[in-house]
Amino acid sequence: MTRRDLAHAPLLEAAHGRTPSHTPVWFMRQAGRSLPEYRQVREGIAMLDSCFMPELLAEITLQPVRRHDVDAAILFSDIVVPLKAAGVDVEIVPGRGPVLGEAVRTRSDVDRLPVLEGDVAEVADGIRIILDELSDTQALIGFVGAPFTLASYLIEGGPSKNHEKTKAMMHAEPETWHALMRRLVPTIVAFLRTQVEAGIDAMQLFDSWAGFLTERDYREFVLPYSTEILESVAGEIPRIHFGVATGELLGAMSEAGSEVMGVDWRVPLDTAATRFASPRVLQGNLDPAMLFAGSDVVRGEVVRIKAEAARAMEAGDATGHIFNLGHGVLPTTDADAVTEAVRIIHEEA
Repeated sequence: MTRRDLAHAPLLEAAHGRTPSHTPVWFMRQAGRSLPEYRQVREGIAMLDSCFMPELLAEITLQPVRRHDVDAAILFSDIVVPLKAAGVDVEIVPGRGPVLGEAVRTRSDVDRLPVLEGDVAEVADGIRIILDELSDTQALIGFVGAPFTLASYLIEGGPSKNHEKTKAMMHAEPETWHALMRRLVPTIVAFLRTQVEAGIDAMQLFDSWAGFLTERDYREFVLPYSTEILESVAGEIPRIHFGVATGELLGAMSEAGSEVMGVDWRVPLDTAATRFASPRVLQGNLDPAMLFAGSDVVRGEVVRIKAEAARAMEAGDATGHIFNLGHGVLPTTDADAVTEAVRIIHEEA
């Protein structure tokens, strides 16, 4: 396909290690529960259903771009969408999260797990609608969940506080674990290819639960598979890799190959950059709770974070900076506070 001409899109300039016209900003979970217009269009529609309705998917993705003037849209989706598309019995239960009809606990369970083949037409159609509205300075970021997080949902049967069944399989039945990861990677890659072929400008591999792992376990049980996913689009679009509470894993995660490394709010950006295997573009990392503290606090935090990124670049540990939160927009955040934060980020040199 012919890609859009985004020669002056600040997010892509930064992602390629060039100097953008201003610090680009987008927020994880910017499309969603914090917006009243989102709650209105989603009323009476199940979360996963909305991810397979092209017009609604596009509308939700575009809402924060219109309201906040962010430099990129993030495709409205969920980590389990590719599982649902493959035919796995999964639903998102309000107040709990993804819940599986049947957990994956044995090798025979793994062998029966459906694999996504071909594209997901509804998502591709939604992406085309989105691209028609975005300007030539606004990027569309695609989204896929990392294999560890998907595997944990499958093994636990839903969200878990301790991931005990997941870790037990890793260590007691490593062959079953690796078989599950090999089964999941083609589904994730197929979902990513759907987005790439439809025209996304960048992508983020998101790992909700990797922060529960030691670096040793991450390297053995996860890194090869995240690397394979990122390699599947190498040279095509910029790749962002982010995990929650993964400060101790940043070195290993950076080896997976992404151009951009997301950093959560727990680790200063200049400290994080020294942990990378080689210099990367930084993404992050305002604490989402700061959006409740008022404009003066947000401005101070923005200045501090930009200074940390600048120090990392001056030291040669980083090659650029994309501003973001250190995780997602909290659902009770005032939408006007998000708009104001974007204005401050664009304004502060």
